[in-house]
Amino acid sequence: MPPTTPCAGKFSPSPYNNNNNLHKYHQPMEASYGDMCYHDNSLVSGSLEALIQHLVPTVDYYPDRSYVFTFLLSSRLFLNPYELMSRVCHLCVEQHRSGDLLLDKFRIRDVAPKIVQLLTEWTETFPYDFRDERMMRCLKEMSHHLARGDEYSWRAMQQMTQRLIRRLAALGQYEEAIATLNASAAERPTALKTKQQNGQRSDVLSISDDAFILAQQLTHIELDRLSFIGPEEFIQAFGVKDPLDNHKSFFRKRKTTNLEAYVAWFNRLSYLVATEICMPVKKKHRARALEFFIDVARECFNIGNFNSLMAIITGMNMSPVSRLKKTWSKVNTDKFDILEHQMDPSSNFSNYRTALRGATQRSITAHSNQEKIVIPFFSLLIKDIYFLNEGCASRLPSGHVNFEKLWDLAKQVSEFLVWRQVTCPFERDRKILQYLVTTPVFTEDELHLASYESEGPENHMEKDSRRSLRSSLLHREHR
Repeated sequence: MPPTTPCAGKFSPSPYNNNNNLHKYHQPMEASYGDMCYHDNSLVSGSLEALIQHLVPTVDYYPDRSYVFTFLLSSRLFLNPYELMSRVCHLCVEQHRSGDLLLDKFRIRDVAPKIVQLLTEWTETFPYDFRDERMMRCLKEMSHHLARGDEYSWRAMQQMTQRLIRRLAALGQYEEAIATLNASAAERPTALKTKQQNGQRSDVLSISDDAFILAQQLTHIELDRLSFIGPEEFIQAFGVKDPLDNHKSFFRKRKTTNLEAYVAWFNRLSYLVATEICMPVKKKHRARALEFFIDVARECFNIGNFNSLMAIITGMNMSPVSRLKKTWSKVNTDKFDILEHQMDPSSNFSNYRTALRGATQRSITAHSNQEKIVIPFFSLLIKDIYFLNEGCASRLPSGHVNFEKLWDLAKQVSEFLVWRQVTCPFERDRKILQYLVTTPVFTEDELHLASYESEGPENHMEKDSRRSLRSSLLHREHR
């Protein structure tokens, strides 16, 4: 076995690093143990085989929880989760095999609780890995193996498997629900196609004219969808085959697309905001819609829902909306200017990052679920993780895995998992929720045409654009 020097706690607070009493070793600043290297008691690199071995518990050793999370998260940069599972199960079996059946039974009994603990952490933190039938087969085989020596651990394995099956069933139901909602939203009723025909169409203000209530319902949608994003999806989004590995198949078919679905929700909300503003025929109604969404955005900021906030700002900054100068002239934009300043992309979104740190600190000391809410601007979070991965090699010149990089990836993702597990404290309003996720929205071309019909073209370029859009949309209707 490789040394059991603990990995220093790299990220806190987090449910994936609760070992507050880290062992202290009197060792040099830098030290090597076989194929693993440490600096100031922190693991910095190691061969892939040694790292896998370091994951496997023994009678007198269990890996630090931060190590378990970090390696299970990022090992998929180097090998398929099934390959890791196979190796771990093989090592768990082989390390207590002596050839003496009675002795083997005692050895299994002694180590079985720790094996169950490791597999429990895996199934609860990365349940989507087990959509692979081979992973479930490994679980079943390990369960049978443990049953030979420890009935208590066998029962724990059965309970763990049942929890996993329920989680995967919930994921399937969620995916079906999202597909149904998307299909409903994609239907294009005639009333949506031209601005003049929309006198009978409901708008958001007819559903709810309370900005705080609408912000609460947006927060429900955000937290619901966040809860189904698996931490591994961040890594698999940019995972590539490591050239030093010779596996024929690296990433098989993606197990989930929750991350992409969440980004699609952001885009939908932006287009919904733009549609609601461009839709009304009368200028005063457009101005009222603008003012309402500014208030909704401010309430989202106060709640800590930065993703909906940014989606609303994005919708209001789309060119079909921003060109409505006569409409904007009827609106007091002071509150909007403050929100735009908070989400200003300059200096790498420094204002937003400051606000995010403030919300995160509030959530740490929170006395209520409402104070715990932190919903990050999701596209920026993905971008940060992507550049963290791209900006640093996964392998060192020695061939070792660069574990310092893996710590940093795990820190980013573990923070997201803390935010993801908050239960939304607000009462659900099903009518508002249904409207937000299913009401059809204008396409980009339809938005531009609606904008020109609200406030006519100001120059020859806009006139040509309107003429082209009318012709194009008319052609599509008659196909």
